[in-house]
Amino acid sequence: MSTIPETQLHEQIKKNLEKSGYRFVGKYRHSAAKICEWTKKSLRGEGVCYKQKWYGIESHRCLQCTLSLFCMTRCIYCWRSFKAFIGEGVENPVDEPKDILNGLIEAQRSLLSGFGGNKMVDKKKFKEAQNPTNFAISLVGESIVYPKISDFIKEVHRIGGSTFLVTKGTSPDKLEKLEEEPTNLYISLCAPDKETFMKVDRPVVKDAWERQMKSLEIMNSFKNRKVIRITLVKGWNMKDPEKYAKLIEKANPDFIEPKAYMHLGESQSRLPRNAMPTMDDIREFAKKLSDASGYKYKDEFEPSRVVLLSKK
Repeated sequence: MSTIPETQLHEQIKKNLEKSGYRFVGKYRHSAAKICEWTKKSLRGEGVCYKQKWYGIESHRCLQCTLSLFCMTRCIYCWRSFKAFIGEGVENPVDEPKDILNGLIEAQRSLLSGFGGNKMVDKKKFKEAQNPTNFAISLVGESIVYPKISDFIKEVHRIGGSTFLVTKGTSPDKLEKLEEEPTNLYISLCAPDKETFMKVDRPVVKDAWERQMKSLEIMNSFKNRKVIRITLVKGWNMKDPEKYAKLIEKANPDFIEPKAYMHLGESQSRLPRNAMPTMDDIREFAKKLSDASGYKYKDEFEPSRVVLLSKK
């Protein structure tokens, strides 16, 4: 057992994350930004993320962030180190939403500063990137547990930005209390039944599956753009499309994104490379899910091995 004080241990974890590209902001350092690979690629003229293709989000102006390092699951496919998931949520004292927003923008600018002298970088895009227009609240952990998440979303919308909030749905009480809907609400649904959920998502609370089911029902009441994301791992959860369809029916999302697990980061120590589906595997599963759910096979994006299924 470690004899290092918890606060000191947490700071060491944050320092390790900073070495991998994170920038923590605010007095209490529970929020962070990290440049997405698609942001870098867009600046260098090497393509854009599927979110730009499907939802109009400019990759070079997208800021990837988190407001909390806490997570209730230890998903087998997660590319992050579980050591990043610290604490038991974000409690008071916390940083104010406006301070976090300003800090994240400054962090993004700092992280991008080295791109200014790169001859491959589009100068117009680089200038635009200094003022992000989308905030992907999806970097790590469960940002929805940040007590002032609604006010943070309001702050982003106040400056004319859009928000993508990603959650596993393990905090339905927080989801239900959201006063400001994000532009896109994502629920990451990666198991067709409880047994698979326990093996793949590996929750740290006993009722996580029931919580996720409740979140799917709550999602149905949202008026914004709603997306169910399914990270598919070959040999683990790439099965029973009709069961997925029944669960998706609870949430009534606008879109479904069946996406391949990518054999990257820490997940390489948990899964073999052949657990990563090919694009053909994703197409085949997506077509079956389309037939089972009634959602139309709308588009695909091979670089990310993802398919878009649309309600309309």
